[in-house]
Amino acid sequence: MRNSGEAPGRFEVLGESGFVASDDAARIDMDVVHGYLTRSYWSAGISRATVERACRHSLVLGVYSAEGAQVGFARVITDRATFAYLCDVFILESHRGKGLSKWLMEVLLAHPDLQGLRRFSLVTKDAHGLYAQYGFTPLKNPGGYMERHDPDVYRRT
Repeated sequence: MRNSGEAPGRFEVLGESGFVASDDAARIDMDVVHGYLTRSYWSAGISRATVERACRHSLVLGVYSAEGAQVGFARVITDRATFAYLCDVFILESHRGKGLSKWLMEVLLAHPDLQGLRRFSLVTKDAHGLYAQYGFTPLKNPGGYMERHDPDVYRRT
């Protein structure tokens, strides 16, 4: 893994088979991201406007094939100093089984804006094994966490 240095101020990593991971928000293919998220279990029916707004206010990391097509994505909500929340992680079905999920996590955790954080959180229904490989563990004090959860919000907007 290395920073390509081709885009000043951007974090870009070249991987095997020509895959590229980049935090260049202008490169994100919103059709791919919205298309995947709107059919995911965690944000079914989400509007494109909401996805666009979420991406504008987050650190985003796209994964691209050697041909330039977007094949994966991750979004991190962070202050870039003390806290981060990882969400909206996916590799398109057509590109699974190539180790891209693991590579995406390695690249994401190496991002310079995500170093020295006190807390890095995520919520998953089915990928505990993946995230455990990168140091994520169940909450040590779940009684201290609170939330306001509105699972039907995308159906009303």
